[in-house]
Amino acid sequence: MTKPNRFVRLAALLLCLVAGRAEAHPHVWVTFHSDVLYAANGTMTGVRHTWTFDDMFSAYALQGIHHTTKGVYTRAELAPLAQTNMDSLKEYDFFTFARADGRKLKFAPPRDYWLEYANATLVLHFTLPLATPTAAKSMQIEVYDPSIFVDFEFAKTNPVSLDGAPDCTATYQLPHQPTAAEQLRLSQLDITPLEPSSTYGETFANKILVKCP
Repeated sequence: MTKPNRFVRLAALLLCLVAGRAEAHPHVWVTFHSDVLYAANGTMTGVRHTWTFDDMFSAYALQGIHHTTKGVYTRAELAPLAQTNMDSLKEYDFFTFARADGRKLKFAPPRDYWLEYANATLVLHFTLPLATPTAAKSMQIEVYDPSIFVDFEFAKTNPVSLDGAPDCTATYQLPHQPTAAEQLRLSQLDITPLEPSSTYGETFANKILVKCP
């Protein structure tokens, strides 16, 4: 990882060196679905994410979480963890980066965030509103971790959808497969970590592309 204390500060969400998976980057696996949100006037207003964490990390993160029923965690019981997640992820821009016609966009603080426990995995739901709703012919939203500590992968079914934009179309692009040289570098990241300012993870960004008339 970039620095040992970096993801410790991410508390229960990204606090892990999972046994058996610490030999190379990444260390946490997330499968995600995203809704791109639009207002009636045609402006993009934000992104709603659903992140499903891998089962090993989910089991690790749930250690010490009080719950009344064995094997069941209610939204209320997971609420403090959800709050910690949002507070911690702010420093890393929630691993979500957007452009409108090539211009960088800023997001406002997250809202409507909550965690659920389903099929032995933690699922994080949250909405990132744009600081300023924006109209553009081309929107690009990228989801990635610059340090490659976390691996993001589109959901296999319905990975991206539009909410409130009937005249727009959405497509998505998977990250390219690492070249031999890139794979070698990835395998060495635990020995020679990336600098905190590195954006190397952008090389493997998941891209959401929205086109509007």
